Amino acid sequence: MDEVLAKLAECNRQGKPVCLCVIVRTEGAVPRHAGSKMLVFPNGETMGTVGGGGVEAEVTQAALEALRTGKPVLLHYSLKAQNESSVGVCGGEEDIYLEPFLAKPKLLIIGAGHVGKSVAKFGQWLGFQVLVSDDRAELCTQEEFPEADQLFAVPMQVIPEQVEIDTRTYIVIVTRGSEVDVAGLPALLQTQPAYIGLIGSRRRWEATRQALLAQGISEEDLKRIKCPIGLDIHAETPDEIAISILAEIIAHKNAPKDTLMQ
Repeated sequence: MDEVLAKLAECNRQGKPVCLCVIVRTEGAVPRHAGSKMLVFPNGETMGTVGGGGVEAEVTQAALEALRTGKPVLLHYSLKAQNESSVGVCGGEEDIYLEPFLAKPKLLIIGAGHVGKSVAKFGQWLGFQVLVSDDRAELCTQEEFPEADQLFAVPMQVIPEQVEIDTRTYIVIVTRGSEVDVAGLPALLQTQPAYIGLIGSRRRWEATRQALLAQGISEEDLKRIKCPIGLDIHAETPDEIAISILAEIIAHKNAPKDTLMQ
């Protein structure tokens, strides 16, 4: 197998993001033929080549942007010296296709109760990387959560030290009580996940909110927390509640950027 494609397959198996860049059309004199491939990694490193020089530098930057947006793109480059926009002097033209392969989005479930188990089960079915945390080590086990990719038997406030929380992380907080949330949420609010949802009644949320305000957490930060969590489908059972939560996350994940829920 082509080394570039072999590396792409390895990244996909390991859930690592990478962008594939392929020359799909050439005309005239160009440094590399159609079918030449290059991988661009999130740190800007590359494997393979699409010709070096100005073309490769521009393709690398475009690939990093594609990794950020998650959208493929077809680029056209002129290598004719007389063109102001030329990125080379070979005299030809080429089209290069960029396709980003992103890591699975992370579903971070905090709370190892019945709802947490249901969220983990359906989250795996939906293609999330499932991470589960609970400070009760006896509940946070592979036996209790066979769907979990990773388990963290730690207090909530320690989670950001052990989990990389980024804009493709969706946090579901289904803990046993407000006191756990009050202790752990300040640390989570220092990160920038795509979504933070908290289970509980409006009374529980108000008590939690007031306690967080007393700790100095701003109203603006508290608005980032969705509580009650999930879509209102009159859910009752753990499975129904999990479906309502994941439906809300899917709606958030797939919404156009300018219409995201607050």
